[in-house]
Amino acid sequence: MTESNRAQTIITVDPLFKNLLIMAKNVAASKATVLITGESGTGKELVARYIHGNSPRAHKRMVSINCAAVPEGLLESELFGHEKGAFTGAIERKIGKFELANESTLLLDELGELPFHLQAKLLRALQEGEVERVGGGRPIKVNVRVVATTNRDLKEMIRENKFREDLYYRLNVIPVTIPPLRERPGDLELLTKHFIDIAVQQNGVTQKTLGPQAFQKLKKWTWPGNVRELQNVLERAVLTSEYSNIGEADIHIPEVEETNILRGLAPGMTVSEVERMLILKTLDFTDQNRTHAARMLGISIRTLRNKINEYRSGGFLE
Repeated sequence: MTESNRAQTIITVDPLFKNLLIMAKNVAASKATVLITGESGTGKELVARYIHGNSPRAHKRMVSINCAAVPEGLLESELFGHEKGAFTGAIERKIGKFELANESTLLLDELGELPFHLQAKLLRALQEGEVERVGGGRPIKVNVRVVATTNRDLKEMIRENKFREDLYYRLNVIPVTIPPLRERPGDLELLTKHFIDIAVQQNGVTQKTLGPQAFQKLKKWTWPGNVRELQNVLERAVLTSEYSNIGEADIHIPEVEETNILRGLAPGMTVSEVERMLILKTLDFTDQNRTHAARMLGISIRTLRNKINEYRSGGFLE
């Protein structure tokens, strides 16, 4: 599938989202950096691919890197590459993501997780259009269009001295903010049918439809995990429902009025206890899928991994 084909997979009837896509298509032809913000699961990567798919660079594959998923000690090498012998274990030359994305688009996913000491090097790459491999002695020219995504409040991180202000303004040339699913009520029914059809096709099961009571249950939920959470809930319903008509009992999401998490809260609990309970219950909800849980919680995979290790060492996990 080409990037141009992928650009057509965004499904929406929401006027605000439609206007956002029009703007994104209008700026796609430029080289300007784009900063896409929004809650976890709103479709930031999809919009990034939409921009690339409508750009003159669409004939080349978009390169992406998740800044939270790569261990901090390897992130510089992943972004900028390294020379043979640059450090212990560097047995051969490695081409970084910037060089791989030459003449194309580089997606910096979860940019807010980029360590502070690497932000100056990223800024230089954006300003000068060149990178230097770890252990290298000369700059390498690159022609890369950068699109970054984050669910973090970068302005707040600037105030906390965790993100460079000059890098923020260099990235935020074209700001794009994706509205959460709860602010796009018209999209719920459209996406529900779409995701059921996808789940049926990908899993090879008989066609299923959503009953009216089940849809009402979906409408009552606020969808903190947004579109990704909706897709997960519907795929689970398709796979676990006994009949072709998906009923209310097949929709496994916390109740609107009284969630399992709220029932566990008690006056006097510490913030760390509430945080631990929320993380563990979210892991249970996602069947221990750390990637999905981190996105629903609005934290990085690295942060979630550290929390799990902390709970395990404290005897809260086996």
